[in-house]
Amino acid sequence: QVQLVESGGGLVQAGGSLRLSCAASGSMFSINVMGWYRQAPGKQRELVATIRSGGHTHYVDSVKGRFTISRDNAKNTVYLQMNSLKPEDTAVYYCSSMGYWGKGTLVTVSS
Repeated sequence: QVQLVESGGGLVQAGGSLRLSCAASGSMFSINVMGWYRQAPGKQRELVATIRSGGHTHYVDSVKGRFTISRDNAKNTVYLQMNSLKPEDTAVYYCSSMGYWGKGTLVTVSS
């Protein structure tokens, strides 16, 4: 099993920045892809970004150029640096890998 714990959410004004962290523990040896997802109120959960163990990244179009996903394999941690935040980025952000999910961290962007 894999345990994922997110942190770093909070309230920020539009244009501001936040950095989310996801610490992974458990059966780490087979983890390849780690991803960040988000779910806004009344909407379905959507993919935000993914990163492979080799560093290849993928972003949803709405965050390209503003968000950066990275990982520290030695610390079993994946990060999501979010810049130029917009009110529409407000959501609960989840970390996921291999079908496992964290409990999420709330990001609220005020206008």
